[in-house]
Amino acid sequence: MSRLREKYEKEVVPALMERFGYKNIMQVPKLEKVVINIGVGEAKENPKALEAAMNDLMMISGQKPVITRAKKSISNFKIRKGMPIGVKVTLRRERMYEFLDKLFNIALPRVRDFKGVSPNSFDGRGNYALGVREQLIFPEIDYDKIDKVRGMDIIIVTTAKTDEEAKALLELLGMSFAK
Repeated sequence: MSRLREKYEKEVVPALMERFGYKNIMQVPKLEKVVINIGVGEAKENPKALEAAMNDLMMISGQKPVITRAKKSISNFKIRKGMPIGVKVTLRRERMYEFLDKLFNIALPRVRDFKGVSPNSFDGRGNYALGVREQLIFPEIDYDKIDKVRGMDIIIVTTAKTDEEAKALLELLGMSFAK
């Protein structure tokens, strides 16, 4: 069992039960999944870019990503329906906890001038979206082996009903929010 999962069960659950006055342990919000997405805009001209993004994501997450395809054609971007436009991976259970542990304790502190993540990125239903500008903040990525610096979206899905509950959950797990 990962450190973060142990922390959730031993520290976070009792703290949330006390703070929000839950009567039953099943009411306590928990992490459901983490979705990591890399949009590869240049995939239409350069198919190798998609492969490189796939390898980066596989090294970061420890799981094979799937290719995302365009849902509809957009002539301004020269995109046709069904064209590959990115890669994503959905992490659950142990892999999710290991990834979040790495994100909170290793990757985010490596960001230049990091003062915490924005507390305004909740969606109103207890989910949190985070944008990362470069994949180099993860320890698995070797600077010399990447072809291009790519950003990624990290969405943390929780079972919390409100943003306040979700923020409390993420704070207790070790995510630092900007003041």
